[in-house]
Amino acid sequence: MSKKATLTALQAALAAEHAAVYGYGVVGGRIAEDRRTEAREAYEAHRARRDALARKVRDLGAKPVAASAGYALPFPVTDTATAVRFAAELEDRVAGVYSDLVRAAEGELRGTATEALRETAVRAVRWRGESVAFPGLAERAGTTTTSAAPTA
Repeated sequence: MSKKATLTALQAALAAEHAAVYGYGVVGGRIAEDRRTEAREAYEAHRARRDALARKVRDLGAKPVAASAGYALPFPVTDTATAVRFAAELEDRVAGVYSDLVRAAEGELRGTATEALRETAVRAVRWRGESVAFPGLAERAGTTTTSAAPTA
């Protein structure tokens, strides 16, 4: 893959991580106490990935894409049930973007993207309570994912 394609996929992953960090702020405000630790851990994991991606983008000589001031949610998140559903959707959307990065990257970056895809798929299973056959591959799941952002 070209450097341009890799950078485009990196920026998309960074944008997805920005959205996930925002989204987990919403989840954390609505989730029941018994799942709050899980939400906090996911929030921290996405922050760490976001920061690492921003560094990688800068290492490639580009300016990292900035987070939006806010994101429109795909549905109202008003209680624990909707917070759990939203967390699973966040992870699915981020997995889709990491799937694209796996395809675009080579070497160490591909390994990092693969690990991130695995982590998001595992978190999605934990939130949803069931798995999907091909995490991150919307065409396999019969859905389309155009953005990892909740809705911009």
